Amino acid sequence: MSDIIDLGGAPANEDCAQLGHTPDFERLNRLEVATYRAGLIARFGPPPDGCALITLTNAHDFGVYYTLGLKVDAGAARRDPAVAAFAENVQDGLATWIEAGFAPPVRYDDGEAPKADRASIDEIVMGALLATRPGPDGRFAIPDFEILHRNLAAAYPRSAEAAQRVLEEI
Repeated sequence: MSDIIDLGGAPANEDCAQLGHTPDFERLNRLEVATYRAGLIARFGPPPDGCALITLTNAHDFGVYYTLGLKVDAGAARRDPAVAAFAENVQDGLATWIEAGFAPPVRYDDGEAPKADRASIDEIVMGALLATRPGPDGRFAIPDFEILHRNLAAAYPRSAEAAQRVLEEI
């Protein structure tokens, strides 16, 4: 038996796509949910065995929207303290994108159409990896960057390789 906790579609204090109002809603909503997943992984690490970050489909009168969910195997939560700890850590989510080293995946400027500067989660994660990278001396500008960078690089190796290629070209 599993429990599912709805974590929302984006950090609590951030703007996000609104069903019935935002142009190109489905694409932007899915991009925000994928980025939120990556943000939680950056901050708290990958889910341990017995947990999974999943996309939830929600039906509404105006259509379908997506949120991020945490699926927790009830037996695993009782047997493994890491499962319970991860669930406790992520259940409150993030307040802002910056807590995970991310720029907002979509910008909602007043009077303008929403704009996604990067089209894919791989590009978004690559940007966060570049922003949180260590300096030439191997030290991180902000201590939290080491955690964010390490977790993202481990969970998104393709983005880590792309970020490394960008750095080699500089």
